Amino acid sequence: MIRTNLKDRTAQLIAAFCAGNDRAFGELYDLYVHILFNYGLRLTNDQELLKDCIHDVFVRVYSKRNDRNSIKNLGSYLIISLKNKLLDEFRRQNFTSETPAEDFYTKRATEDTEHDYIEAEHERLQQLMVSNLMENLTRRQRQAITLYYIEQRKYDEICGIMQMNYHSVRNLMHRGMLKLREAANIA
Repeated sequence: MIRTNLKDRTAQLIAAFCAGNDRAFGELYDLYVHILFNYGLRLTNDQELLKDCIHDVFVRVYSKRNDRNSIKNLGSYLIISLKNKLLDEFRRQNFTSETPAEDFYTKRATEDTEHDYIEAEHERLQQLMVSNLMENLTRRQRQAITLYYIEQRKYDEICGIMQMNYHSVRNLMHRGMLKLREAANIA
């Protein structure tokens, strides 16, 4: 019964408002502002932001005064508009910054370029050092270590590739690692 009265009263007020009665708009505002406020509190605790968004929604309704067919169900329209307005505000707050975009991009791009260059140089030096250390190994030790550490193969696969038994591959790897450690300590 109350729901029907709300719909009927809303329809009467909209008709009066569209006819130019600003007092009818004030009554519409009074009729829905508490409903919207309670709904909005489910979405945010920021009451000032919520009040601003509610007012913006009603300003939009006021601006559509002459377009009678644009709003079919005022209650639904107000709730959906409030939700969308709050979501827009949340997005805007999350993506705004006091630093101009140009300053951030230039500073960040320079830092990234320097960092990338240093990292690439460091990686190149490590690869060179590993290549020099690998020269101390026999061809079979180098093959076994490459298969295990670089190609990340399992011992069973290495045995098949090198046509050796499991213990021989393990011994070959062990002796190769000892040689690498010894060469690394000398260098």
